[in-house]
Amino acid sequence: MHFIRKTKINELPQLINILIGDMSIIGPRPLVDKTFAPYPEHVKAVIYNVKPGLTSIGSIVFRDEEDFEGAMRRWGETVVERSRNDKGELELWYQRNLSFSTDLMLIFLTAWAIVAPQSELVYSVFKDLPERPEELRRRD
Repeated sequence: MHFIRKTKINELPQLINILIGDMSIIGPRPLVDKTFAPYPEHVKAVIYNVKPGLTSIGSIVFRDEEDFEGAMRRWGETVVERSRNDKGELELWYQRNLSFSTDLMLIFLTAWAIVAPQSELVYSVFKDLPERPEELRRRD
């Protein structure tokens, strides 16, 4: 199960949603109410101005978020809220920088994040990207 989640193979069924036009390849991840609720109101108001996607800038930057779930429980709700604020700002960044070339680069960076999950290449490619909060960075 860990391999399936780590390689994101579990996301492949969403290709059907892309083919029928309900989703795009790049866009904010579809969220259930429980994970959508903590987002700030200014993000909730505009996050779905674009179609939800198979991958997103937030998925790349927070690609290992599951690894922090235990720590998030220990740190409390404020870190969960903080991660939603930061993920929301990343999605707003995407909408401000929406272009074919951005989408192509995000497709490449998604594949790169699967092959080299510790890489910080996304910050070299997109220099104006909001940084991941210190408390949610790997300390390997």
